[in-house]
Amino acid sequence: MRILLLSAVCLALCACSVVSPSLPSFPCDAAGPSSIETLICQTPELAELDKELDRVYAAAASGAEQADLLSAYQRGWVKGRNECWKSADPQGCTRESYRTRISELKAQYRLIPASARVDCLCGGAQETLSVSFFPSLIPTAVAHFRGQSSLMFQQPAASGSRYQGRNESLWEHQGEARLVWGYGAEPLNCVKVRR
Repeated sequence: MRILLLSAVCLALCACSVVSPSLPSFPCDAAGPSSIETLICQTPELAELDKELDRVYAAAASGAEQADLLSAYQRGWVKGRNECWKSADPQGCTRESYRTRISELKAQYRLIPASARVDCLCGGAQETLSVSFFPSLIPTAVAHFRGQSSLMFQQPAASGSRYQGRNESLWEHQGEARLVWGYGAEPLNCVKVRR
């Protein structure tokens, strides 16, 4: 009986060490009782996303030319994430906030290789559009046009692929694309350049 009890205790201790709870990158004891940080500490999926973002952010910061600017954007992102407590679905809001930020940093700082690069000629002036696509948590595109760049995330589309940025959008279907570049701008038709 004593051996059986000792075996059960050893088995329980081994199981506890293998199945440890997921902890985020920040100390949970500092989180407020009804805060998004508490939700992250209590939700293994969110804790894992937090650790992933911590790794991705560290990689981005190590290669960033303007580390202070990246740090300021990250602080702003944290404030935005913490606003998820106002959402009807705080857990879903927080999950999407992490997925978006991780995807953004991976593409913007080229922490993962692009899955494809496409060059197009757009509008009557035949201006060059270059787009790199990244297979992150949310498929992401970085477009370069008229000396500017835009980070865009894939959106649901009935056919083809559609990406949306802050004031830019790109919809591609069968080698042709429609580009909107800037708030209220007219769409431009673009044709893929064959390499």
